[in-house]
Amino acid sequence: MFDGIGFMELLLIGILGLVVLGPERLPTAVRSISSWIRAMKKMANSVKDELEQELKIEQLHSDLKNAESQGLKNLSPELQDSIDQLKEAAQSVNRPYQVEDVPAAKDTTPAKETSTAETSSTTSANSDKPNG
Repeated sequence: MFDGIGFMELLLIGILGLVVLGPERLPTAVRSISSWIRAMKKMANSVKDELEQELKIEQLHSDLKNAESQGLKNLSPELQDSIDQLKEAAQSVNRPYQVEDVPAAKDTTPAKETSTAETSSTTSANSDKPNG
């Protein structure tokens, strides 16, 4: 973090901060400065992660173009891995939108009526019994 700053420089900054801000405001200033540094580090890390992701996408795109130019035959292992990754990504995107076979409404209606009838008969039988 402080690659170019040695111990003597840090000591000098601390003494100057103590003289300028005083002992009451120095801890508050140090906390606020450390929170700014933390926020800048988070922002830098998020930008770095986004750039790495964009570079990976660009690499996959260029690999796909190379594979298309070769006719998807006799591909190098790196190109084949990229193609496999793209296929898996496409399948994972399509999975939530696939429609599964839904049973007909006729099959579910009698089952619900039967269970409702059994529940109501059980409830009425229990209400006839005295508590206790």
